Amino acid sequence: MRTPQPAITAPPSETEAAVESHPAPGGHSVRTRSQHQRRKRIVQAAAALASRGGVEAMQMRTVAERAGVALGTLYRYFPSKMDLVVAVVGEEIDLLESSIERRPPGAATPASRAVDVLMRATRGLMREPELADALIRSLILAEVQTPFGDRMTGLLLRVSADGLTLEEATEEQIDLAGSLSSVWVQELLEMLRGRRTYDQIQRRIETAAARLLADLPS
Repeated sequence: MRTPQPAITAPPSETEAAVESHPAPGGHSVRTRSQHQRRKRIVQAAAALASRGGVEAMQMRTVAERAGVALGTLYRYFPSKMDLVVAVVGEEIDLLESSIERRPPGAATPASRAVDVLMRATRGLMREPELADALIRSLILAEVQTPFGDRMTGLLLRVSADGLTLEEATEEQIDLAGSLSSVWVQELLEMLRGRRTYDQIQRRIETAAARLLADLPS
């Protein structure tokens, strides 16, 4: 789940600004694509800074400079630093989901497939421990709604129970998958504090998954 570090990019040119302000016929898609690319550049810049210095390094002005956008533009996309943190988390989950789609877990049981996903996510995050620490701590202290819990729960259900969605799952199934996701987050924190090894986390996740997901359909 590693986020590539973007090179520092020059601010949008006057031509680019003119295209966004006065799009040609059919230019709505051009403007939307340009905005999407700018947003992605901002998120990647924030992730790159967090990977080196944690959330403290994600100063809004510094992010704007690294992404090559005006500070006002940054605030239009992300009104606060926490909104930006949430976006970085979403980017990391996107990368994890893409990895799962390319190489789905092949284990025989729901619990084993869930463990595969969570340990794959652990390896990805631990390649950038500063970023992992920043994101996990910020999620716990988040003052804005974050999609992290629902998305991880949904991913665990889909992978573990043969495509089961949040809409199709029972309340109990959602609670159990969500509990496993919460256990994983806490274990990650312990690893970041130096209190767990990778092998210890895997053993504890395997135990939790076996208990929590025992009744999921295979």
